[in-house]
Amino acid sequence: MAIFRRIATIVAVGTAILVTGGCGEKKESSATAPPATAPATTAETPAAPTAMPVFQGEARPFVASPDRPPLPAMTITDKDGNPVDMASFKGKALLINLWATWCAPCIREMPALDRLQAEMGGDKFQVVAISVDRGGLNEVGPFFEKAGIKSLPIYLDQKMTSMKAFPLKEGLPLSILVDAEGREVGRLAGAAHWDGAEAKALIGWVTR
Repeated sequence: MAIFRRIATIVAVGTAILVTGGCGEKKESSATAPPATAPATTAETPAAPTAMPVFQGEARPFVASPDRPPLPAMTITDKDGNPVDMASFKGKALLINLWATWCAPCIREMPALDRLQAEMGGDKFQVVAISVDRGGLNEVGPFFEKAGIKSLPIYLDQKMTSMKAFPLKEGLPLSILVDAEGREVGRLAGAAHWDGAEAKALIGWVTR
């Protein structure tokens, strides 16, 4: 009987060791590290384009003026005959357009210039369409009325001083883009779709 009691004692001790997980082994912690959190992402605002947008007219492209020459001194007149010094526009970007009622491409693009002025004209930008018609208001007034031009002010240059300030190499129309500091950004000879997306991108780049 003593032998059976000794065997029972040994079995009991072994069972206790197994239950307590013995053998000097450490129990691994059931706690797990929190998952790594991915860094928060923020929406990036696209940077404004630094390069001048490309703009193509009907026949020729807009050509940049890398030296940005200052706008020549020049005086035109409004529809009432009052003198208008071009320097008075400083502080606004300008699209100066030399045109005439006898010029077919000029007539074709004038409604687009009118729409451009209606949409983008304001404190930062203005279209200055200068007629070089010898007849002045007598010719420009009826044309504006017939063509439905409502947003463009009438500016006249019956002495054609603007054509001396901006010599014409390819004839009319000629458009000169000027920044708010009164410096020439570039120019385009010939008609263009000035109310199109590319033209508006160019104007927006100058007035940014």
